[in-house]
Amino acid sequence: MRKTSPLFVILLVLLAALSVFLFVRYRSTDTALQAMQSEQQTTRARYDRALDDIATIQDSLGAIVLGDDAGTMKSTALRSERRLTPDRSDEALERVAELRAGIGRARDRIRQLEKRLRDGGVKVAGLERLINRLKQALADKERTVIRLSGQVDSLQTSVAGLTTTVQAHESRIRDQDTVLEERRRELVTVYYVVGTRDQLTKAGIVIATGGFLGLGRTFQPAPDVNEARFQALDTDQQTSVTIAAGKARVLTAQSTSSYQLVPAGGQLELQILDVREFRKARHLIILTE
Repeated sequence: MRKTSPLFVILLVLLAALSVFLFVRYRSTDTALQAMQSEQQTTRARYDRALDDIATIQDSLGAIVLGDDAGTMKSTALRSERRLTPDRSDEALERVAELRAGIGRARDRIRQLEKRLRDGGVKVAGLERLINRLKQALADKERTVIRLSGQVDSLQTSVAGLTTTVQAHESRIRDQDTVLEERRRELVTVYYVVGTRDQLTKAGIVIATGGFLGLGRTFQPAPDVNEARFQALDTDQQTSVTIAAGKARVLTAQSTSSYQLVPAGGQLELQILDVREFRKARHLIILTE
């Protein structure tokens, strides 16, 4: 039997050791590669999620519309502030509050995105530029909302001033209406009284003159009459007076052409024919017989 050469044994040992070393190195490299691939996938997932978040934030910022119909209150609106009611002012305030809320949500999303990227160790220049653009867009929106808030405050002040002015005008109009109504009543009201000779004489409304021993006396209105004993007749609203008697005559100075006495169901009725002429005499005294 041939003896194995020591050199050959050494070579076998070295070869075995090298094989073991290469195998271990391969396993280590393979594990590192898998870890790196897993890390790349995780990083890629975070990157993709970051892009999705950025797109969502951009959409939310784009949804914060600041056009004229959304409440920018430009000078044209200021010129037409007389048409701005308290309800529309409240709508403008609500719109500004909605814009503030939308900006607040966008700011929170940006903070969450930055924190997630920082915690995940994702640092990509492109992402940072996109986030900076989002921050700039958010700042622009905030400045616009601040300007809108100032305009709304100004409009509220204008509305308050206009409301006060309108209330003052309405109060003045009511006072004028009251004065006009009082003046109208003063011009169109005739005060009348109906009664017998005894009733009117005792009341001091008429006085008897002339005659002898009660004969041939005439009755005429007293110089000073107490209007509290008369009734008001608004000749714009009423043009007749019912007289509970079969005979009667007018003692006051109304023109005989301005009225007539006509029978009405066993009574008499004084009908005004010419209102303007009739109310030239302020008092109407009707003496019944």
